[in-house]
Amino acid sequence: MDYAIQYFDESVQEEILALPDTLAARYVVLTRRMVAIGPNLGEPHTKAFGDGLFELRLKGAEGIARVFYCALIGKRIVVLHSFVKKTQKTPPKELKLAISRMKEIKHANT
Repeated sequence: MDYAIQYFDESVQEEILALPDTLAARYVVLTRRMVAIGPNLGEPHTKAFGDGLFELRLKGAEGIARVFYCALIGKRIVVLHSFVKKTQKTPPKELKLAISRMKEIKHANT
């Protein structure tokens, strides 16, 4: 059985659709792979942060983007937040937003 990808809300899906072309194409390729084999593709494609939180690492001609998502029971992957990176390190506010949304999702599913 394949995994299902869901979005935290409509704004997250719009963020993904607004990514520059090469980053959006990379997102499609990697999420298809995640649907088939699961949320952890391993580095350099994904990075696990613990507690079920992952980062999808996108690189393209237009730059670098990150997509935070979590894995839930029942083979569900929920996309929580995305952003285009402008600095070497992931800004703490971006990570905090993803963690906050993950807690909200997990609380709603208990």
